[in-house]
Amino acid sequence: MNPLDAFRLDQKVVVLTGASSGLGTGFAHALAAVGARLVLAARRHERLTALAAELQAGGAKVVVQRTDVSNPADCTALARRAVEEFGTIDVLVNNAGVGSAVPSSRETPAGFDGLISVNLSGAFLMAQACAPHMRPGSSIVNIASVLAHVAPRFPQAAYVASKAGLVGLTRALAQEWSGRKGIRVNALCPGYFHSELTLAGGDALRENAERESILGRFGEQEELDGALLFLASPASSYVTGTSLVVDGGLSAW
Repeated sequence: MNPLDAFRLDQKVVVLTGASSGLGTGFAHALAAVGARLVLAARRHERLTALAAELQAGGAKVVVQRTDVSNPADCTALARRAVEEFGTIDVLVNNAGVGSAVPSSRETPAGFDGLISVNLSGAFLMAQACAPHMRPGSSIVNIASVLAHVAPRFPQAAYVASKAGLVGLTRALAQEWSGRKGIRVNALCPGYFHSELTLAGGDALRENAERESILGRFGEQEELDGALLFLASPASSYVTGTSLVVDGGLSAW
């Protein structure tokens, strides 16, 4: 067997949230390239439709569903749509997320709760909705952040709390589901990558990445895609409950 075959997802059904922009769009292209059948979800339906058309033009099988992961009914509907279209769910990538750079002294309860409801609760709701349709050998990949492991250099308490919680949720779901259900659950923790979210951070964020990481730069999408494919595919069949950090050495100092 060619070891690279283990990274393929031919005919596997992948539900990807947060697919309408940023890392999610790149993940969709990477997953399609290894043969996955995609169920793309996000709140911005027009962007989803445009992405689906692009992927379908390359031969991928894609359906889209407008989804707010903080809404339990939307999560249930997304899982149901995947099963109606493709019969099962093999991989869930919990990528939907929002950012915040509000000093803790000025953060409002509504702002804090709103971010947690998407970044953390949304991942739980999606996992809960998809798990009943996932067979042994399936995989859940939660997109967390290196900031779950290191202190941020900017005021991001709500964001950091959500991502640290997501790493804890990953371990808990792996403990509950990997042995009993055969569903592996892992977290992918990116550092600073070129995306809409990091572009909004401006020069200060770029300078921080250059100063604080060993490689001294932002990462590129393709430098993260391989890690996602590893965790999503049979290549990581003996990996569960862990966090894979891809950060250019930012957390190594």
